[in-house]
Amino acid sequence: MPKQQGSSASVVVSPLGAEGAGIYIHVPFCKQACHYCDFHFSTSMGKKEAMVAALKKELALRKGEFAAITVETIYFGGGTPSVLTTEEIRDIIQTVHAHYRVARHPEITLEANPDDLTEEKVVHLAQSPVNRLSLGIQSFFEDDLRLMNRAHSAQEATTSLALAQQHFNNVSIDLIYGMPQMDEARWRANLEKALSFGVPHISSYALTVEPKTALASFVEKGLVQPAGDEEAQHHFNILDQTLTAAGYCCYEISNFGKPGYFSKNNTAYWQQKKYMGIGPSAHSYDGERRGWNINNNPKYIRALERGVLPMETETLSVADKYNEYVMTGLRTIWGVSLAKVAGDFGPKYREHLELQAQKFLAEHLLYRDGDLLLATKKGRFLADGIAADLFLLNWAPNAGAGTGDGQLTKG
Repeated sequence: MPKQQGSSASVVVSPLGAEGAGIYIHVPFCKQACHYCDFHFSTSMGKKEAMVAALKKELALRKGEFAAITVETIYFGGGTPSVLTTEEIRDIIQTVHAHYRVARHPEITLEANPDDLTEEKVVHLAQSPVNRLSLGIQSFFEDDLRLMNRAHSAQEATTSLALAQQHFNNVSIDLIYGMPQMDEARWRANLEKALSFGVPHISSYALTVEPKTALASFVEKGLVQPAGDEEAQHHFNILDQTLTAAGYCCYEISNFGKPGYFSKNNTAYWQQKKYMGIGPSAHSYDGERRGWNINNNPKYIRALERGVLPMETETLSVADKYNEYVMTGLRTIWGVSLAKVAGDFGPKYREHLELQAQKFLAEHLLYRDGDLLLATKKGRFLADGIAADLFLLNWAPNAGAGTGDGQLTKG
């Protein structure tokens, strides 16, 4: 197995079985809108009961898609899944078990906001099938939380995390770096606070200014000055160095886990495992096609009430699959296998990849470890941009690809 360059930690193999699959359940409700978020959600809880019924209906209607596949992960994302009652969460999980073949000990993750986690709620969740909590802490500082318009306070962040760890062994937290007002000292203090709790998994993302968000409006009006790329990369380097020194493995650019605590759900995405997305705006992948549900709550509910799946699909070309494999592979410690590229997509794809990779190898942004092409520590933060340069954007028909003709891709 390859080793991370500059690290003595051996790469861990994928925690999901070869035939394992995941189910993602999108809960499209939030108490209030975070200024940076462009995910699909509603701040009105009026249709929550009807939405839960629709989620269960979609699960029942789509059971044939996984008829011969074992579900190894169930992930409640959003939105804010913790706005559901524990009984509603149990009911959805029971619906999965009623219609699907489920592993004996599946990983069942619930994303939760600190303001939802009273002691009573945490105790009830711990008594449910949920066995992994992912807390949207984002920052332990009040100023950052107010800028993001988070619903919780800094005190609730620490209180909820302490409660979660009393009742759950597997806890993950989210942290955001590259904030407009976050200097190096504050970012280091955020990481030190997180490490003081000993959480086994930390997901950390650079703040991005997404179109049509409140944050984008603030930037346009000059009310907020976004962090530059160099500052964000500096924060990432601090993140990587600090967590690696504390015994975490950066198994994907934004995800750090201690041994045995990698997210099985997320790892499945990065390794092109099959997954089913349930709920409005949720995406699915079966190895050949991608599907996405309508991102409108009332229309989603009405469609399911009529027994109609509100989903569109596209069939992926060989070049699409190659591009996605390169993009996801370079973000992880598993890298991109040249043999897999040749075997799955054809020798022309491997030739293209090796040719395009030369300049990044020369700049020490990529390195070879046997059959694998991986990002160096220096190149890790730049992996998405590097992958884009390795994509095959325009491939002539009948170009001799191993499993199908090359096609014009979406890039």
